[in-house]
Amino acid sequence: MTSNASNASQASHVPNSSYVIGGSFVLAETDPLTITTPEDLTEEQRMIGETTAEFIEGAVLPHDERIEKLDYELTVKLMRQAGELGLLGVDVPEMFGGLGLDKVSSTVISEKLAKASSFALSIGAHVGIGTLPIVFFGTRSQKERYLPDLATGTKIAAYCLTEPSSGSDALGAKTTAKLTDDGAHYVLNGAKQFITNAGFADVFIVYAKIDGTQFSAFIVERTMEGVGFGPEEKKMGIKGSSTRPLILDNVHVPIENLLGEPGKGHIIAFNILNIGRFKLGAGCLGGAKEALELSVRYANQRTQFGQTLSSFPLIAQKLADMNIRTYVLESMVYRTVGLVDTILQDIDHSQDDAGTRSAKGIAEYTLECSIIKVFGTEALDYVADEGVQIHGGYGYIQEYKIERIYRDSRINRIFEGTNEINRLLIPGTLLKKALKGELPLIEHVEALQQELIAFVPQQEFESFLEKEAYLVANAKRMFLMIGGLAVQKYGTKLEQEQETLALLADSMIQIYAMESALLRTRKLISSQGEARAELAVRMTRIFVQEAFHSIAGWAENAVASMQAGDMQRIQLSILKKLARSTPENLIQLKRGVAARVIPAEAYMVH
Repeated sequence: MTSNASNASQASHVPNSSYVIGGSFVLAETDPLTITTPEDLTEEQRMIGETTAEFIEGAVLPHDERIEKLDYELTVKLMRQAGELGLLGVDVPEMFGGLGLDKVSSTVISEKLAKASSFALSIGAHVGIGTLPIVFFGTRSQKERYLPDLATGTKIAAYCLTEPSSGSDALGAKTTAKLTDDGAHYVLNGAKQFITNAGFADVFIVYAKIDGTQFSAFIVERTMEGVGFGPEEKKMGIKGSSTRPLILDNVHVPIENLLGEPGKGHIIAFNILNIGRFKLGAGCLGGAKEALELSVRYANQRTQFGQTLSSFPLIAQKLADMNIRTYVLESMVYRTVGLVDTILQDIDHSQDDAGTRSAKGIAEYTLECSIIKVFGTEALDYVADEGVQIHGGYGYIQEYKIERIYRDSRINRIFEGTNEINRLLIPGTLLKKALKGELPLIEHVEALQQELIAFVPQQEFESFLEKEAYLVANAKRMFLMIGGLAVQKYGTKLEQEQETLALLADSMIQIYAMESALLRTRKLISSQGEARAELAVRMTRIFVQEAFHSIAGWAENAVASMQAGDMQRIQLSILKKLARSTPENLIQLKRGVAARVIPAEAYMVH
């Protein structure tokens, strides 16, 4: 692989002013031509994907059984081979031994790695949450010391945040750090739990509280005296990845290994988790594509009652739904990475302000990264579950890979902050941006209240996908309506109303999903024509209608929980107008999707 200097720009330090404000999708329309889609991949990016796929097929999968038995030596050897190909250094700047490529290229790799199952997790933890803290927040000397080895796989990284008594409550960590009298070292004591790559990692990003109060990050090396490990965890899935406790017993960490500023470890932890959430969603995309491919192949080969499984309408419908869910996730993933690329592309990692600017850039899309994490992990679970169902009894047998995909997928809804925590973060982040004046959310809610009084549902649609655009717009109106009611009713206590926040989060997730699919399909039509985009149009029409009706149901539930009597009847009447829509023949539309997927035996867009 070669580096792409234009995407590793070392231009001015003036913040990029062309970026889209995070969360603004619920308020404004987006031009389809401005979003990033898989169809926009350059030849170089496609080659990176092919290189990754060839490496997995040729070097990793032949050793799959050994990897699943937790062969440290083999895993490290393969990771170093990946490093030789450049697969570990894509996010590392050129000046520190990496390739410094764009985040789209990194996403392509994350997606293609998914086929490697547990090995993909070992690489993902290394290049993502293990290495990126130093890329984004390390001093120049820290970057020069660690990044060249991390980019080649000479050294392997791990991330240590979770503790036996603190998972989602990361700031409740009990690991401590105390400065020695001579000011040369911090002495770390404590234990970290569920540490991926712990069995063979060389470099650990460890979070501890200085003097028990200042939550801070440190770079800890395996060879430091006092670093120890507990036994391997016996896990439900991802059995080929190392997961062990890290034990710190009076570990003297040089003061120059403090990562970032004392007491500012939360900035590193939360922003790295944002990137981790996004990368997890990209991996789920790759997993969904493989599960679909395995399932349609099996359905074409297996015969019952004298005909193939795929010829039965209910099985065909499952395959159609699996393809649709994957298309939507893919649209969301590449739309989001385009946003991240834009805001991070001009950061000069050799400068002292790189960490501050990186944190600000990553934090801008906290909300979108959480959406990708929740939708992606649940989409993969859905596709994997349907895959097992299509395989029938064989789907429960380890000889068939769909069984492993099903087991492996379950951890994703817990990784990088549980989906419940992320559901609380999504509307909470939106409200915080509004209160800071970064988004005109309150103004839009107030304007909507006046608009809804005279709102007349539209029933006639003339142009292509006009109805779907109308449904997306009305979904946004419903979200703003129930969001406004929630703020009015609960005020500052809204954060305690977790059920209502979850309804708001689910609405935002589906709106982003609907709109991402719609924008991508419109862009496809503009570049390739209606005939070429026919399958994408079908999938978009199906998903938008189904998601719209889900949002309408959640909005009704929210109103019922917040209003009573005449006010409830008034609000429900308004909702009924917003939700009014002539249904599509989804059965026929899904048959059309299945008719393209089944003979191709693969995920299909065209």
